[in-house]
Amino acid sequence: MSTSARGRAPTTGFGCGRPTAPGRGSTLSRPEGGERKPTLEPVLPPARAYGVPLDDLVGAPQAGDPRVHQRPVHRPGMTCMPLTRRASGMQAHKLVIPPRPYETEPETRTHEGYEWVYVLEGRLRLALGDRDLVLDPGEVAEFDTHVPHRMGSADARPVELLVLFGGQGEHARLRAHSA
Repeated sequence: MSTSARGRAPTTGFGCGRPTAPGRGSTLSRPEGGERKPTLEPVLPPARAYGVPLDDLVGAPQAGDPRVHQRPVHRPGMTCMPLTRRASGMQAHKLVIPPRPYETEPETRTHEGYEWVYVLEGRLRLALGDRDLVLDPGEVAEFDTHVPHRMGSADARPVELLVLFGGQGEHARLRAHSA
């Protein structure tokens, strides 16, 4: 609100509150000047007057949707969709590995951690140390990632995996209850 307008109609910045004393800022401008700690109370009258939800005014995050909305990460030879948000501890990912010719297989690698792999769709070729395994949908492999390993499609179709990865010593703990 301009100074001249403020002099004619000394109300809050939205024209919705009680009049302010001449020369004094509105209730909403005092926190900006450091005169007062901000609270939500001064925002309520304009929110009601203009029919705007308080969450929209303060930029509150969406609530009530428990789904994880992560973007796929495209890496050489695979697409990775993070399913957890934490930077450390047990992490979950969905991997999609397209088929590729045998001569373009990735190098075996090692790193810290422990991995649990569940085949969702397709056939997984898992080279683990000196073993070369093929896992079908529903099969699981669990291994220490210090063992040289690589994963790829076992045939001409992509393979989809659910992967749980933990730091060294963190194994996936699965429990089954008998009926």
